[in-house]
Amino acid sequence: MRTATISRKTRETDITVRLTLDGSGICNINTGIGFFDHMLTAFAVHGGMNLDVLVSGDLQVDTHHTVEDTGIVLGQALGQALGDKGGIARYGSFFLPMDEALAFCCLDISGRPYLAFDCPFSAERIGTLETETVVEFWRAFATHAGITLHLRKEAGFNNHHVCEALFKAAGHALRLAVQQTGGSLPLSTKGVL
Repeated sequence: MRTATISRKTRETDITVRLTLDGSGICNINTGIGFFDHMLTAFAVHGGMNLDVLVSGDLQVDTHHTVEDTGIVLGQALGQALGDKGGIARYGSFFLPMDEALAFCCLDISGRPYLAFDCPFSAERIGTLETETVVEFWRAFATHAGITLHLRKEAGFNNHHVCEALFKAAGHALRLAVQQTGGSLPLSTKGVL
């Protein structure tokens, strides 16, 4: 089973993530930010992963450190769970509608971290989550997982719907990319990722 447990403690956050790629969407998430918990749950459920996330962060400052550092640890957990990336589909893409919102995610488990993020929000917060931290989460995740990640809002005006569609689309795209294809080597002309 492809699993990883990563802990990271700084003066700003104390985070433990346990990830099982071949799961059934069982989640136990507590970041102290209700809407962010909702997004991580949506990501895991739609990604077919089991995910435990426990965070103690400096929320008296704002949500930035908690959100970004969670992306770091979750990205590290994904990288560890994938090992040498042998025998996975590597690529995944998905369009996801949620009422008036439509989001797109395309990713490559390439070993080359990159984020292209095109999702303007029209509000400063969704619940207590500062919307400007959403891009920071995905940047940290992509960097520490070693993936190329494209996320884009295609349509939508309800910030809750738009953000949730992004996280669900990313979950579905990742689910496709980590599928085991039966081979043992990474899908690359170089022979390694």
